[in-house]
Amino acid sequence: MSGFPGRFFTKAQSLGPAALLMAASVFLSRLMGLLRDKAIAYYYGAGPDTDIYFAAFVIPDFINYLLAGGYFSITLIPLLNRFFKESSGYGWRFFSSAFWWVVLAICLLTGLAWVFALPLAALAAPGFDPAGQERLASFMRIILPAQACFLPGACFTALLFMRRQFSIPALTPLIYNGCIIFFGITWFYLFPGSGMEGFLWGVLAGAFTGSLALPFFAARAGGLRLTLTLRHPGLKKFILLALPLMLGQSIVVLDEAFLRIFGSIGPEGTVSLLNYARRIMMVPVGVVAQAAGVASYPFLSGLAAAGDNAGFNRTLNKALLGTLTAILPITFLLMAEAEPVICLVFEQGRFSAADTAIASTLLVIMLCGVTFWAVQQIMGRGFYAHENTLTPVLVGTLATALTLPLYFLFSRNLGASGVALAGAASIALYTLLLAWRFIARFGATALQGTGRRLLLLSGLSLPCACLSRLLCDITRSSLPDAPLTGAALSLLLGGFVFILPYAGLCRAFAPSVWRETLNLLRRERQP
Repeated sequence: MSGFPGRFFTKAQSLGPAALLMAASVFLSRLMGLLRDKAIAYYYGAGPDTDIYFAAFVIPDFINYLLAGGYFSITLIPLLNRFFKESSGYGWRFFSSAFWWVVLAICLLTGLAWVFALPLAALAAPGFDPAGQERLASFMRIILPAQACFLPGACFTALLFMRRQFSIPALTPLIYNGCIIFFGITWFYLFPGSGMEGFLWGVLAGAFTGSLALPFFAARAGGLRLTLTLRHPGLKKFILLALPLMLGQSIVVLDEAFLRIFGSIGPEGTVSLLNYARRIMMVPVGVVAQAAGVASYPFLSGLAAAGDNAGFNRTLNKALLGTLTAILPITFLLMAEAEPVICLVFEQGRFSAADTAIASTLLVIMLCGVTFWAVQQIMGRGFYAHENTLTPVLVGTLATALTLPLYFLFSRNLGASGVALAGAASIALYTLLLAWRFIARFGATALQGTGRRLLLLSGLSLPCACLSRLLCDITRSSLPDAPLTGAALSLLLGGFVFILPYAGLCRAFAPSVWRETLNLLRRERQP
């Protein structure tokens, strides 16, 4: 394929441009995710139908997790690197056999879940009444086939990542979210009595278009040799790598499901409010940590395969320090401005000021775990690059088992806030245990300076956040009859009050961090 489309599909990127590209992709994806939830909140608020909509993803997501769907690229990339180095034909036979086994497995599980949707709905949302569970089953049957698009598409995406071609993977989530928004809003006006079904059909359309079709065409543009075969010597290694991810279920993949399951026990709207707050919380995690992890992983994998431990440690340490430098001040600023953020994003239509007050409290609690979310995104990939999928899963499963009683206890005694608190505690425990095992297995070189930077930047951010919160409260209370205007001014003034003192404190007490930040900004401004 020649011309612009071909070059766009097949162009490879180095680490720096790849990180910036994925950061832009994740940022736009999170923004579109917020717009999607904004549309849901505007047209449907936080009520029984939105609770059912969010709960409809529990079983499909679990099927995805059961087949290690979220880790397919991570599992395949090291093996693809290895087998393609041996020979092109050997690599293509491995890719083909892995692809067809994935297709068979996901189609079988999706079909079974479609047939048994009603009893599965009772497991996904035990707090819903029988009518709610029936509607939940009908919602699930619409979006379940999307899983048959996600996992095969992830195989093609892994191939693109191995080639260090990040352009199409960067587009995938944008198309997915765009389809959900378009179908959801259009359906509301065309079929006003059908509830939220339009958003569900958008999930299916986005999964097919963005997650399957686009990566397939991109892989084919760069050369794709897909043959019908189910046998390859490398399948055993692939299964050994994927099996721990399939059997172990850590809080990283179950956190969102737990919010929905335990939130269903609470009053109407609890599931929705928890999901709205989590959507905001995951923005900095995705934009900063996920982008850095996705971009650095192919390079970490290559360094690990080459046995370059020194280069591996430098790359991982750079990713960790850079992630902490960016995410800590953002987290403190979001804590200070949680209420105006929720108000500006969601408080319109059927989403009320009372909903804003509850969701902003949930957001502050969830933000306490953001740094741990960020660190595990990077550190987990350090294990995976060494083809060690067992340790993160064992540690994650242990952390989940230890904190599962917290969900039961906190949800019944503290309601939605208890569910959010249990989630933050779970990810903190998982990350600390993972760091302990990483040091025991690989040494502490890659983590050098992370603890000091965490404490230093937290100390610099806290007073700035307090000042920002005070100004936000004063601004919003001065405009009680114009909540959106007050929220916008609060964000503007509060951000200004946070950034200026933080920059001064950082320059005075952390000059090396200040220089790193300036260098990063200069690189981003370069064409």
